[in-house]
Amino acid sequence: MTQPVPQQFKSALSGRLVVPGWMNLVPGRADGIEIQVDVAAEDLGREQASLLIEYWATPDDLTLQSVLPVRAFAATAEGWCAFVPPQGRVLVRAIDPQPNPPVLASHWINVDPATPAGTTVNVAVKFPEQTPAIQNLLNP
Repeated sequence: MTQPVPQQFKSALSGRLVVPGWMNLVPGRADGIEIQVDVAAEDLGREQASLLIEYWATPDDLTLQSVLPVRAFAATAEGWCAFVPPQGRVLVRAIDPQPNPPVLASHWINVDPATPAGTTVNVAVKFPEQTPAIQNLLNP
């Protein structure tokens, strides 16, 4: 028995692959903004790293949440993007549990309702260099 292959959408503007599910998030609101995510080349080899991407249509409404492994960026030359309507907030979190201490960084994007359709937002992700474990200065 063969497994069905899910349809993979590409942005007509940039040619990037669209993170699955990141289109038509709010009924009646057109996807006018393309969020392009770029991971630094030196981070593409991270084995455990991933990006957690969230869309909040309102402050009380987590509309969509997706995990995108950094390996996905190394697997395709096109890159990745998401589409959102001109409203709400997008949260991008970079997570790598492998180093000690683990890496967790967040960045909010506030989407202004007056943003013109066709606007592109670029999110550059670069993980920090390995840092030594935090020492307990009170009890050396």
